[in-house]
Amino acid sequence: MATVALTKDTFDETVRDNETVIVDFWAEWCGPCRMFAPIFEEASEKYDDIVFAKVDTDAEQELATQFGIRSIPTLMVFRDQIVLFAQPGALPGHVFEDLISQVKALDMDEVRAKLAEQDGQSDHEHEEAETG
Repeated sequence: MATVALTKDTFDETVRDNETVIVDFWAEWCGPCRMFAPIFEEASEKYDDIVFAKVDTDAEQELATQFGIRSIPTLMVFRDQIVLFAQPGALPGHVFEDLISQVKALDMDEVRAKLAEQDGQSDHEHEEAETG
């Protein structure tokens, strides 16, 4: 599967309707973005169970702002609508492959349980701050 271009109109739907989505925030003028593009494209053809999407930060400034993109390229990995990875910088091919393997191997029930636990702790800390 080739990469897909995302816009503010298609972003949420794409993340919601697909189990795993890897997003490359990039710009045409960005040298590291151009160096990473073939690595990203090659992976998109290798893993047809993952959506590989690109967001042109020049054309989609609102989307870039929404996700706090300050440096490009920035990779974000969503699985079951949860952000598992968000980091600026072009990854070498073997590191990107390793990241994909780790994302595929994750037990998402465990991830959701940890997030719920963290959410509960921050709610408790918030209550203590209000009553303390």
